[in-house]
Amino acid sequence: MTVRKNVADLLTEGAQRLGTRRASETSATAALDAALLLAHALATTRARLLACAEAPVACADVRRYQVLLERRAGGEPLAYLTGRREFWSLDLAVTPDVLIPRPETELLVERALALQGSAAASVADLGTGSGAVALALASERPQWRIVATDLSAAALAVARGNAARLGLEVEFRHGDWFAPLADERFDLLVSNPPYVASDDAALGALACEPRAALTPGADALQSLRTLAQGAPRHLLSRGWLLLEHGADQGAQVRQALVLAGFGYVRSHRDLAGHERMTEGQHGQI
Repeated sequence: MTVRKNVADLLTEGAQRLGTRRASETSATAALDAALLLAHALATTRARLLACAEAPVACADVRRYQVLLERRAGGEPLAYLTGRREFWSLDLAVTPDVLIPRPETELLVERALALQGSAAASVADLGTGSGAVALALASERPQWRIVATDLSAAALAVARGNAARLGLEVEFRHGDWFAPLADERFDLLVSNPPYVASDDAALGALACEPRAALTPGADALQSLRTLAQGAPRHLLSRGWLLLEHGADQGAQVRQALVLAGFGYVRSHRDLAGHERMTEGQHGQI
C-alpha cells in the first residue's frame, strides 16, 4: 500500500533538496522557497499550509510540487515558477517576458511621490515591464495621469493584465523609449532601463530573465544616456527625470544629466547603501 505524504514531509524534503542547490543557499531560504512552491502547487496560502502540517497530499499534487522543486533547484527564479511577485505591496503577475521586480526599484516610486507630492501630475514610465512602477504610482496617486511604454508587446500584455486585475488606471503604449510619447510633455519621467554590460559576468545569474531588459549591449550606459538626452523634449518646465542604474554608475549618470541640461542633479542610495537612482530637474540651469 502506498503511504501518502503529508505537508510536513514534503516541506522537509523540499528544504533538503533546495538546500543542496548551491553552497551559498541558506537553510532558511531553502525552507521558505519549498513552502512557497508547495503552497503554489496546492493552490493555497503559505499560512494555511503551515497550519495543516499533517494533512495528506494527493499524488498528483506531490508530482506537481516535485517538478517545481527540480526547476527551482536548476536555477529558475521562484517568481517565474509561482507567477507572482510582490512590489510596493502589490501582488503582480510575472512571466519570463518581464524582469522580476526588485525591492531596490521601489526607490523610484518613493522619489516620484516625494518630488510631486499630492498635486495633480502627468507621468510616463519608460520600459515598464510588468508595470510595477507605474502601477505602484497609480495605487498611491489615483489622480495622476500615468502612461507606461515598452518595446516588448509581450511585456505590455503582462502589465495590462496586472492593471486590470488590480483595478488601476494606467495607459499602456507600445514602442521604444520616447517614440510612443509623440510630442507630449510630462511632469515626471521615470525609468528602470537595462544597465548591465553584455560582457558582465552578472548576467549569468540572470539567464532566465529577458536579456533585452537587462543589457543594452557592450556599453552599459547606452540606454541611460539615451533617456537623459531625450527627456528634455518630453518634460514640462521644472519636470523631473528619475533613472534607476547600477550601483557603480551614479557618477556617470549624474554627468549625463548635467550634460543634457538638467539641474538639481542628485543620486539616492538604496537600503544596501548603494547609489541606485539619480534624478534631475529640467529647466533649472
